[in-house]
Formats: sequence, structure tokens, C-alpha cells
Amino acid sequence: MSGFFNIYPFNLELPSEFADRLGVYYAKQVSTSQKKQKGQFFTPTEIARLMASYCDLTKTKIRILDPGCGTAILTCALVEHLVETRSDIELIDLVAYETDPDLISFSQMTFTYLKKWLFEKNIKFQYLLHIHDFILDNAKALKGNYNGEQFDLIISNPPYFKLAKDDEKTIAAKELVSGQPNIYSIFMGIAAKLLSENGELIFITPRSFASGNYFKAFRELFFNTVQIDKIHLFNSRKDTFNRDSVLQETVVIKAIREEINPNKNVLVSSSIGVKDIFEPTIKYFNSSELIDLNSKEKILHLPTSDKEENILNMVSTWQNVLTDFDIKISTGPVVSFRALEFIQNNYENGTVFLAPLFWLHNVNKMILEWPKQLKEKGQFIRIENGSKSLLIPNKNYILLRRFSTKDDKSRLIAAPYFCNYVKSDFVGVENKVNYIYRKDGHLDRNEVVGLCALLNSELFDTYFQIFNGNVNVSATELREMRFPPLESIKEIGNIIILSNDYSMNNVNSIVNELFELEVIMN
Repeated sequence: MSGFFNIYPFNLELPSEFADRLGVYYAKQVSTSQKKQKGQFFTPTEIARLMASYCDLTKTKIRILDPGCGTAILTCALVEHLVETRSDIELIDLVAYETDPDLISFSQMTFTYLKKWLFEKNIKFQYLLHIHDFILDNAKALKGNYNGEQFDLIISNPPYFKLAKDDEKTIAAKELVSGQPNIYSIFMGIAAKLLSENGELIFITPRSFASGNYFKAFRELFFNTVQIDKIHLFNSRKDTFNRDSVLQETVVIKAIREEINPNKNVLVSSSIGVKDIFEPTIKYFNSSELIDLNSKEKILHLPTSDKEENILNMVSTWQNVLTDFDIKISTGPVVSFRALEFIQNNYENGTVFLAPLFWLHNVNKMILEWPKQLKEKGQFIRIENGSKSLLIPNKNYILLRRFSTKDDKSRLIAAPYFCNYVKSDFVGVENKVNYIYRKDGHLDRNEVVGLCALLNSELFDTYFQIFNGNVNVSATELREMRFPPLESIKEIGNIIILSNDYSMNNVNSIVNELFELEVIMN
């Protein structure tokens, strides 16, 4: 973006309002694709003020870091909050980063006005605006012997986009990477390490870091460095950054660099979106109720309603995971574009050996629709030497979609598969489908139906959405989920089989009655 722009502060305008006007102006000059490519979505004023209100710092001389400042609305809202709630502030020392050359002049304009605004209130303000990369400058903080500069307050709406594994930022921050990283989690992890003792971190990010294998290394470092203090969730995907037409589940998180205490009281609030942001639903939990720091995955659970809280409390009494029943979950081994030579649409009796191939679109709640022809999604896979490594033995399975669409009401969509469904020694499962099985043996029919019913139930879908903030259903998350005793799973299966009614109304009725959920689910 280039060209002259003529924007000045209004008389008595707050710095955050000026920064917001600059942001609106900038956003109109650049394309949506450009903003998306840079992960650039400016924080609405209301959200900036909510984030600022989370600050509880009592120092008179305060060092602030904004690692991706944009037009600096977050810094301005934070400083305004400090000035409004404190009368003893002497100095605000700010370090900010912005790498977009089109935005730097906007950042400078905001900081110039903020300095003038603070001068009139007899508060000294000094700032340093870095125009180079925050991650590359500060990844050294992830090393064990770091003794560089630290900050009392770090506030950020970092960029959101995936990084390649060979990106220089990925390599520099390898301590935070497990799989393909998203840049926002690297901002969060480095920021946590840059906090001084009792320093406060306030971020707004996607919710996806709460679970999933790609964020495992991040959660390990982050939750062992800082203690969660407050969390705010937005129940609407559309409303948070509606100015930029962003569909994203977002969360505001405040964390403190202090000794980790599993009994710390954590505030969890939620709103539909921005309009009701200052009239949220509020709940309090012990830190250990939201995250088990002794677990391998350190999944963050975020219940926002009485229903979700009751379900989480009930599930926490269950002692088992799938491996306790000798049940495993794996991802379908057929990657379609690599197996095109083996996949075909039509059955050839007697000419070639074929196995059924199950895709995501074949898997529906409590029913496997196969064959179901879709363009370029052949329903058979050849059984020959070159394809043997892609096939699995024909026995009883539960097939589970690895992805839900944004239009799906449920995240968990599972179908039973029984070995007498087709005459074949093998079956194929495409890579967008997980399959659940007993490795050394087989799943009984009542185990398949009972487990499939549980996964499809409103109970489990609610439980899953308490910690899953995206459309992915990873095998890692399912391995960590708690389950009731195997006898309860079999009982559910037996009742459904005897009723011969596999409808979701019947499934939910049976599950709710068994676990006495009539009150909880309302």
C-alpha cells in the first residue's frame, strides 16, 4: 500500500479510538487475501478494552511489550486502563514490533499521539518500535540459559497462519514445534518466557492450541511457564472479527508468570460475541479442573455453561481411556492422491481382487453408507502387492470422521463397521477417517455399537467441544478422552441392538438414561 493519507486525532479523542480509525482506514486499502496472507485481523475496540481490563499490575514503572502492534490499539487500550484505574503511574516503557512496512507509519502516528496524551497527564512515556521479526529476535528466550530483557505486561493479537516446517521462524522456535506450527502459538510461547516474575500476559488467539498434537510442545512449555488466571470465550465464530469476515473460534487468555498452583481460582467467562462482551456468563474453576499438568497432552478444557460444567464433572469421575480396554485408534492409511493407481469406482467380479474403500462421506452417525459414489472418490481399492501396506484386516471397526465441516452440528461423527459387511480379507480406510479397533483380537458387536453410540451422543459431542476448538478430530485427542467402564459401553450396545433402533433419538435417550443425564443435558 502506498500513497499519502491525512488522518489526525480529533479533539479529546482517546488514543485507542484514534488507533481504531487508523486500522479501519488501513483495512480498506488492502485486500482480504493480503490480510489473510499476513494473518492480519485488527482487534475491535470492545475486545481491546476487555483485554486491557484484565490487567491487575500495581507497579508505578511499567515495561510493556506488544509483539505485533499493528496500529497499536491494544497498547492504547491497556495504557488507558492503567491511567483510569491508577493515579500513581510514573513511567510507561513500551517495546513494540511491526514488520509490515505499510503499517509502520500508522504505528508511529499512534505512538506519537499516545505520548502527547500521556504527557498531558504528567506520565512519562518512552517507546521503541522494532521493524524486524519478533520471533527471530526473541527465540533465544526459549533456551534454558536466557537472561535477557523481560516485561511486566505483554499484550497481543498475534498473526494467525501456519508456518512451513523449514521456515526460519519454525527452526528458531523448535522448542515449541510438534508438527506443523501456527505462528500465533510461537508468539505466545516466546512471550511467556519474556515475562518478569509476576508479569502478566494477555493474548487473543484462536482456540486451537487447547488440544491437538500440533500444539503439544507448545502446551508443555507454556503451561509449565505461566499460570492461567482468566479466560474469555466467544461462542460465535462470526462476531469476534466480523469487520474482517473472519470465521474463527477465538479466546482471550490472561496468564501470570508465577509458581504453578493446581488449586488457583481461574475465571472462565463467555459471550456470544462483541455486543454482549461486558455482560458475560462467568464461572470459576480450580486450575486442575481445566488442565491436568501431569498428563502427557496437557489438554485445556474450557466449559462455558452449566451443562458443560456438569458433563466435565461427571466425565472426570471416569477412570478409563481406550487403551485400558485394549482398544486403539489409528488414522486411515490410504492417502488418495498417492494411491490413485489402486483406487477404482467399479466392481470387477473375477478379474481383480478388490476391497471396499471407506471415505469421510461414507461415514454418518450410526450408519456406514457404502457404496456411495462421489466424483473422484472410488469406492474400491485393489488388493495387490503394491497396495497391501495401505490395507487393514477385515474385522469389526468403528469409523470416525477426522474432520467436521463448519456446518456440522456435531464434531464427532462415527459409524459401525462389521466384518460380514463385505466378502473380503481386507478393507481400505482413507486418510480423513480414523478407525478404532482391538489390535490383538476383535471388538464384539455390542462393543462396536456401544462405543459408536457414545461417540455420536450429545453427551460426548458436548464433552469433546469443551476442549476442541477446531474442526479436526485427532487420534491424539481421542486417546486422551475418558470413557465409562467397558461394561457400561457394552450395556449401551446391547440395548440398541435389541431395540433395532439406531436413530440418534434412541441413542441419546439410552445414553442419557444410563448416566442419569436428563437434568444435566437441559
